[in-house]
Amino acid sequence: MAEHTSSSITIEAAPADVMEVIADFARYPDWTGEVKEADVLKTDERGRAEQVRLVMDAGAIKDDQVLAYTWTGDNEVSWTLVKSQMLRSLDGSYLLKRTAAGATEVTYLLTVDVKIPMLGMIKRKAEKVIIDRALAGLKKRVESGEK
Repeated sequence: MAEHTSSSITIEAAPADVMEVIADFARYPDWTGEVKEADVLKTDERGRAEQVRLVMDAGAIKDDQVLAYTWTGDNEVSWTLVKSQMLRSLDGSYLLKRTAAGATEVTYLLTVDVKIPMLGMIKRKAEKVIIDRALAGLKKRVESGEK
């Protein structure tokens, strides 16, 4: 079984408000550092993205990828790689849980396998940087009230 990296953050908003930002792929370039373009290719019967093309630029790594999304209820979304130039696999998820204080704890899990050889320790560190940047960007976006 592949190792994964995870981290959590508390966002001062209801889970529905957090998920609204997560589900708005067209605005990812506004708040994520690495996503330069995001195009929803396919939606489900509720209008939620099922397949999304992302153009990524994370400095040394640039990629054009398609991810397939699975929505579990209103508080969890997971994704898996459909195609990529740089990655062999990519699996991730956001899990939202309301805290006793009415905020939302967001847990992000990520497993990445690149096509180029990379030490596991370096890969985990890269996953951690990706997760931490995404969570910080999500928190800032949600708490700013921008939609």
